[in-house]
Amino acid sequence: MSPDELEAALRQVGAERYHNRHPFHHRMRDGRCTRDEIAAWALNRYYYQSQIPIKDATIIARMDDPALRREWRRRIIDHDGNSDADRDGGIARWLALTDAMGFTREEVTSTRLILPATRFAVDAYVNFCAKRSLLEAIASSLTELFSPEIIGERTAGMLAHYDFITSDTLSYFTERPPQAQRDSDFTLAYVREHARTPEHQHAIIAALEFKTGVLWAQLDALWHAYVEGHVPPGAWKPDP
Repeated sequence: MSPDELEAALRQVGAERYHNRHPFHHRMRDGRCTRDEIAAWALNRYYYQSQIPIKDATIIARMDDPALRREWRRRIIDHDGNSDADRDGGIARWLALTDAMGFTREEVTSTRLILPATRFAVDAYVNFCAKRSLLEAIASSLTELFSPEIIGERTAGMLAHYDFITSDTLSYFTERPPQAQRDSDFTLAYVREHARTPEHQHAIIAALEFKTGVLWAQLDALWHAYVEGHVPPGAWKPDP
């Protein structure tokens, strides 16, 4: 494939597999979730957010090029914050949401109440980035191509439909779209340049498919547990 054909194939993966198509996203966006369902989503999604800088540190450790490491390091700062600049990162802003949903910090950061499927899906992503080729690990982050759209839908829908949600509790989503745009522009340019053989191109398409599956599986687990009511042992259970 030419670089343009490769990009088109990657964008098609997002069009078909990104979790903006998942019924839990539609339920949340359209105001049909209960408060407990939103709380469960916030609690479980924290684990994904908390592991993103760990995943990125794993990727950086495999990079030989200092310029590439510097570029990728910005992702860790985006999530962990910058104490020198007195700027909160995405993880701290996510905790504002779980605070508003009534969880203690220990309940959230210990991750002891998350769904087993959440842990399995997120851990699989971190392991993928540690064990597959560097090109595949980098390409797996291309879900950021599609995240500004889902963030816009989610934020507008939640502010419109849930009186317990405010712009302050959704502060994570304020800064994330431009960060995702910056990061996806870089990653897309990188894979267009470096994925030139059929083997490399098929591998990065599969990597993006895998990552969309990680995100989809997390919403599947939330639906099974909190919409259908099959909460597994040890996971958070709403008060009766």
